[in-house]
Amino acid sequence: MTMPNFFMVGAQKAGTTSLYHYLNQHPQVYMSPVKEPFFFNHEINADHEIVEREFGGPARRRASRFTNLDEYRALFENVTGESAVGEASTLYMYAPGTAGRIKKYASQARVIALLRNPADRAYSSFLHARRLGVEPLAHFSEALRSEEERRRQSWRYVFHYRNLGFYHAQLEPYYELFGQEKVGIFLYEDLRDDPTGVARGVFRLLGVDDGFVPDTSRKHNPSGVPKSRAARAAVKAMDAVAAAFLESFSANSRLYPFASRVRRRAQGLMLAKPEAMDPEIRAELLDGYEEDILKLEELTGRDLSVWLHGRKKPAYETGTKKFRGS
Repeated sequence: MTMPNFFMVGAQKAGTTSLYHYLNQHPQVYMSPVKEPFFFNHEINADHEIVEREFGGPARRRASRFTNLDEYRALFENVTGESAVGEASTLYMYAPGTAGRIKKYASQARVIALLRNPADRAYSSFLHARRLGVEPLAHFSEALRSEEERRRQSWRYVFHYRNLGFYHAQLEPYYELFGQEKVGIFLYEDLRDDPTGVARGVFRLLGVDDGFVPDTSRKHNPSGVPKSRAARAAVKAMDAVAAAFLESFSANSRLYPFASRVRRRAQGLMLAKPEAMDPEIRAELLDGYEEDILKLEELTGRDLSVWLHGRKKPAYETGTKKFRGS
């Protein structure tokens, strides 16, 4: 049975849903009908079964719809000759040991990471949790203060708003195990400004026709907050009902992606544009991310100095490169 030969490993709230849909349009690319299987987040025993850890806090639903490798591989049973076969699970970057598990089962895979300014990503992730009604705290600052205690209590990874943004440590195992030539780093900011260019860059990495131009006119899974308390309750109820409804479908059912689209569009009607992040909080986050961003530049060869605009600290210098904060 077919296994994927590429993985979009993150990051959460960095445009992966949009890129998933753009890749899915390519005739030489097959994307898992379940956008986020989350299979390799978990330990896998000698019988190729998931060993799932216990999580505390809200949203205790299973993080994977699959219990063993055969169920996971069934996602790809409808492959009909596509040369690039993949899936997109946004926590594969962050969940410990995931790179090694992917290497064990798909040793020649290519890896795609879509990254976003880590401070902006953290806030977007918080808004997403608020939108779904699983984040009990009303203010981003409260959630940041509570994060370390939540981690000690084994809250799910999606509540690790700050820690999810330390990309260097998360990506280093992929570079070590798969090699630089098989890891593609793309930026949310580029996807936002030139989605076709980013999609074609991914096509080149995957070795498929990069002359194909996907329809990038639709934004997928945009950020937003419920327009009212009633809307918040409706979004939370809809998410619970929709999750149970989707669980009733086979992962390869054509109704699965259709039901997912209906769910997202209905929720979108209840959302309003969120408030901007407090500049003081953003500056403090960027100060904390600075060292990791510098290491990420060395690892990836990408100039990420624009991410540090808005810091509290003065301009910094490293080697012969100079970066100036705003």
